Amino acid sequence: MRGRRFGPGRLLVAAAVLAGMTATMAPPTSAASAERQQQRTVTYVANSDSDTVSVIDAATDTVAATIPVGDGPAGLALTPGGTRVYVANADSNDVSVIDTSSNAVIATIPVGGTPLDVAVSPGGARVYVADFSSNTVSVINTSTNTVIGTVPVGSAPSGLAVTPGGTRVYVANFSSGDVSVISTSSNAVTATIPVGNGPVEVAVTPGGTRLYVANFISDDVSIINTASNTVTGTIPVGAAPRALDVTPGGTRVYVANSGSNDVSVINTATGTVGTTIPVGDSPRGLAITPSGSRVYVANDLSGNASVISTSTNTVTSTIALGNGPFGVDSGLVPE
Repeated sequence: MRGRRFGPGRLLVAAAVLAGMTATMAPPTSAASAERQQQRTVTYVANSDSDTVSVIDAATDTVAATIPVGDGPAGLALTPGGTRVYVANADSNDVSVIDTSSNAVIATIPVGGTPLDVAVSPGGARVYVADFSSNTVSVINTSTNTVIGTVPVGSAPSGLAVTPGGTRVYVANFSSGDVSVISTSSNAVTATIPVGNGPVEVAVTPGGTRLYVANFISDDVSIINTASNTVTGTIPVGAAPRALDVTPGGTRVYVANSGSNDVSVINTATGTVGTTIPVGDSPRGLAITPSGSRVYVANDLSGNASVISTSTNTVTSTIALGNGPFGVDSGLVPE
């Protein structure tokens, strides 16, 4: 075991064993483009063994700031407006709220046991937290930064995603081998979907029609039709897939394989892996930029991030981070 604690990434391995396993000069053409000109792309990485979050300026691929947070930060998520980052601290059982303008923690919210991942609703009003050791999802009201609900789910929830319409939350339950579907109107589970062995992370397509599930133990990705909540396909990937994300256009899924030190690129039209990209040692976090031009991959044992160009599917740079980089999110923040 590396580091000074039994960190959140190691919990998954332990559970697996227990389970048996010219235009630039033109004026803006719309309000949306004018708003985009007021923003910049920033990538946030939780360093689980350093108790910090690294702030990467995507324009230069350099670390612009390092922010102390809680103990054992794991998953994190940027709000839609880019003003806040919510960080799940697995070892202190709380969520840190970062103000992106000051790069400082402005609130700490107690949640369930061993929070591993967070997801924000499309409107930014709610944050959902996967509480790994409590078998629950905590629901945070972002206007008050308090927990307003706790939803029982499957065993060892480790990853979650909110649909684009904000009506459902999909939760990967590592030990029970299934995905819970939460209705956001009732904060109750409305369906349970069996998937592969050791589901650890989920990602929904931009249109909300499909969900991709990384199955850590069975080395594959399940495809779920969200209209019927059924598995429609299974795609073999690398060893121990730990994280995944869908491109903005929905044409590709990038999967970080922590056991084979690479990233699988799935063609969503064919449901097959077209490319495999070598990265650092034990990649366990991954996020695609809003433009879809780059993928940031957090390499746990290398202590760095690999930056992949989606146009060439090659690593274009490597960025030194803190110890045990884990969760990643990339988005637009106000200038």
